[in-house]
Amino acid sequence: MIFVTVGTHEQGFNRLIQELDRLKPIKFPDTDIFIQTGYSNYKPQNCLYKDFIRFDEMLKRIDSAEMVITHGGTGSIMLVLYQQKIPIVVPRQRKYEEHIDNHQYIFCKMLESRKKIIAAYEMEELGPVMSNYSRLAHDILSQDQSQPGNLSIAGLNEKASVFSRRLNKRCIELINPK
Repeated sequence: MIFVTVGTHEQGFNRLIQELDRLKPIKFPDTDIFIQTGYSNYKPQNCLYKDFIRFDEMLKRIDSAEMVITHGGTGSIMLVLYQQKIPIVVPRQRKYEEHIDNHQYIFCKMLESRKKIIAAYEMEELGPVMSNYSRLAHDILSQDQSQPGNLSIAGLNEKASVFSRRLNKRCIELINPK
């Protein structure tokens, strides 16, 4: 199963959802693709989807997924890394009116340069990246983590664990106000 999240930002991410919906029958006909579509108005025809899912469901889907594709939101990326998976990250971009600025693009460039994620900035890059995911993820996981400036997966896990606990607590507070 391929799990995809576009987060909860109020601007849609139709560009990503449409491309995945196009690729599904062509390149991944025997693989389920589940997309958390957020505020996007495009409804997939070839992929399973829900607008929003609970945090615990998101964690389960990330854990069971063979591949995770996420927008460039820090929280989403860190959750995937926390579960010791290498995400394919497609940052929202201002030029496509997916966000108010390019902070996701900049963040992805930084993580990509440190070999923490696999990035696809334009939709024509997504299919080839998905098709070569196993090799690309293996290359990242097998790199020398002791290089200066590289934060190990264990280091990322610790930071993500703290973030995840705080985020989970906040989500529970929002769902069950006092």
